[in-house]
Amino acid sequence: MSLWEYANPKKFLNTSERLLPWFWGLSAVCLVVGLSWGFFFTPDDFRQGSTVKIIYLHVPSALMAINAWFMMFVASMIWIVRRHHVSALAARAAAPVGVVMTLIALVTGAIWGEPMWGTWWAWDPRLTSFLILFLFYLGYIALWEAIDNPDTAADLTSVLCLVGSVFAVLSRYAVNFWNQGLHQGASLSLDKEKNVADVFYHPLLVSIAGFVLLFLALVLYRTGTEIRARRIKALIARERAGA
Repeated sequence: MSLWEYANPKKFLNTSERLLPWFWGLSAVCLVVGLSWGFFFTPDDFRQGSTVKIIYLHVPSALMAINAWFMMFVASMIWIVRRHHVSALAARAAAPVGVVMTLIALVTGAIWGEPMWGTWWAWDPRLTSFLILFLFYLGYIALWEAIDNPDTAADLTSVLCLVGSVFAVLSRYAVNFWNQGLHQGASLSLDKEKNVADVFYHPLLVSIAGFVLLFLALVLYRTGTEIRARRIKALIARERAGA
């Protein structure tokens, strides 16, 4: 079976309809377990107190904000190279989900930062690049809405996605590029010694799994909606042309 088979809208819809109940169910279980475990059954941190529990919302949403843009980047590249409409619609479908994840990360970061840093916001390299990424999300969505021709809109938004990927990379690796700034290093790392303590680490992994599954469910659902909306517009245009 080739991955390119799912460029066929009918094949994509049939597969997504089978997968969606599993993604919705598993995401609900992981989110309920991960967030309940993290917020109610973990101790306060010896330095940060109870504010450390924001990690169960902030870290997963920040990861998904960045990875949603990378998913849009891959889908946009497929559109540019292969001209598969499903990939362009998948990128479009992911953008509103990504912008919400980015907003959650910005708000929870500010709530977490105020008691830790003494300020709601600082022009830290990672925070600044993350804010710019949020603006790119808004610009991407606005560009889709501003252009009537769907292929032209897909072309221009794909170019915008390629440019915005620079800030997605900076948002992820700014702490490594610049040693200065208030933002701490990554909470998760391949180096176990750099991870948060196990008592926080395990519920965090469950919360991240919940966010990933929720993102996949929302993107599959919204992509299906975009495909059906495209079909309806095509039928309406055909009827008007024949009238």
